[in-house]
Amino acid sequence: MRRRLCFTQQRMQLVVMVTVLALVGASNSCSFGCSLQNVSIRVESCGKTEYVYTTVCEGQCYHEDPVYLSATAVTEHYICNGVWIYEDKRIEGCSVGVTYPVAESCMCTSCNEDNTYCGRLPGSC
Repeated sequence: MRRRLCFTQQRMQLVVMVTVLALVGASNSCSFGCSLQNVSIRVESCGKTEYVYTTVCEGQCYHEDPVYLSATAVTEHYICNGVWIYEDKRIEGCSVGVTYPVAESCMCTSCNEDNTYCGRLPGSC
């Protein structure tokens, strides 16, 4: 009888573990990846404001921090970046168009210090 009870407990633990892993796998909040996301941004021209729908690159890219931070050794950071184009929007009653960015594709790339801050943020681990 005791052996049967122990087997039942082990089976229940396995069921709970599988359920938790399935729920964690279904959640995208902690996963790595870089992908297109739809957003709405505010544009203004001639004193009038409208919203346009566009796409941006969003997500986390895998990175390992070194155990020892050295002033001479540079670690390569990867960021979510993409291929961008620009589109124009005409606001009704305004002769001046508004140009806004649109991401066409996204990928994890090396951080480019020419246009991005690649250092550690204050207060980060």
